[in-house]
Amino acid sequence: MTAAKQNVTSGIERLDHLLGGGIIIGDNVVWYDDAGSLAHVFCLNLIKASQSRKKYIIYVSFDRSPKNLLDKIGSLADSRYLTILDCFTNGKGEGADVFLKFYRENAPGNTCSIVKVENPSDPDQVMDAVYALHQTMKGDVRLVFESLTGMQELWGGEDRILKFYARSCPRLYELNTIAYWIVEKEAHTQQLKAHLNKITQVAIDLSLRRGKTSLAVIKAEKRDITLLNKPENYWNKDLDIFFDPEKRTTGRIDLGGRIKNLRNLTGFNQSELAKSVGVTPSTISQVENNQIYPSLPALIKMAEILNVDISSLFRESFSREPSVVFPEAGAIEVHFPLIPRAGLFSKRFTPIDFDARIESYLIDIAPGAKINSHFFMHKGEEAGYLLSGEIQLHLEKGMDTVRAGDWVQLTGQIPYQWENGGDEPARLLWIRIK
Repeated sequence: MTAAKQNVTSGIERLDHLLGGGIIIGDNVVWYDDAGSLAHVFCLNLIKASQSRKKYIIYVSFDRSPKNLLDKIGSLADSRYLTILDCFTNGKGEGADVFLKFYRENAPGNTCSIVKVENPSDPDQVMDAVYALHQTMKGDVRLVFESLTGMQELWGGEDRILKFYARSCPRLYELNTIAYWIVEKEAHTQQLKAHLNKITQVAIDLSLRRGKTSLAVIKAEKRDITLLNKPENYWNKDLDIFFDPEKRTTGRIDLGGRIKNLRNLTGFNQSELAKSVGVTPSTISQVENNQIYPSLPALIKMAEILNVDISSLFRESFSREPSVVFPEAGAIEVHFPLIPRAGLFSKRFTPIDFDARIESYLIDIAPGAKINSHFFMHKGEEAGYLLSGEIQLHLEKGMDTVRAGDWVQLTGQIPYQWENGGDEPARLLWIRIK
């Protein structure tokens, strides 16, 4: 009979309680991060708790350079129990000298170990490096993967991410590790998140609404707990995390949340919106988190760029006066976050602040383009009519060719690739039903 695995602390007493006694050795914990920065403090608390018990930690970084990560980790980096596996320098950093200089000038002086992966674009080489480090360490090792989103940006489509996770998760479980995996919610499809939830032992949702952060445990295997899917508000000061059981609300208008929602709908990232408005990306981040309010000129510019009436930002919900005709001149260019802009051009006819269940788009796929993702991250009913050209639609069941005049209707499956192998653009009228 297999012995029950041991519970250990996450470093946060309230989280241990929500998980029915803490993290179980062998757990893979997926953190769904609403803002892209909320999970970091939970990772630091795991590192702190692990170091106090002389447990080894491997921090796999795809998103930060070693110098940036050391700054973020702070004094916790001054430990021989921490090893940073650098998948950034030769990954997103493209082997640039500005990042390689770190190894010539700084690395020898660090207490923690820093190991550079030579080819992080190869998922097998990344995992081989993890396992090689693990073999040198005693006891139950902790791992932090920052992040699955960063891996996808380097490796391509979600199928490669899922394959990597599906292979790694069971092995790490058998090796008696604890692994934190960070996922930026808005950067992935519902389909991928459903697959991750099926495989992982623990899944935790971190959300930012109305300037307040909340945590909800959405899966916890082998626990007898009653608080699944029940968000609890929290805030942090440095490494200290405080939970607010009363879930007090301020009654303020969630201006930042509305701006963020509109930005995501139009496909702008924070840097792009900041450049268009004439402010810094940090300012946009603070506005969206309701930490500051934009100046009136900046707010007017945002509304103009996002193609909404400024007054709609302050109403209880987005709505316009009833209309049945939307002129082509009013259509706005939109960008899809997971899709490179070089191969696709899209306009949205339905106004962003028009309260309707149907959204309409005109999508042009360039000759020779391969779009390794579906247009939308949140799946609902969708349909399209190919006005001109020819495209191949790749689904799990196989490939279908769509020719001019053909109608496409999606109810259950999500395409993982659109391909235009012809010599002319393929023009698609696309309808999305929310």
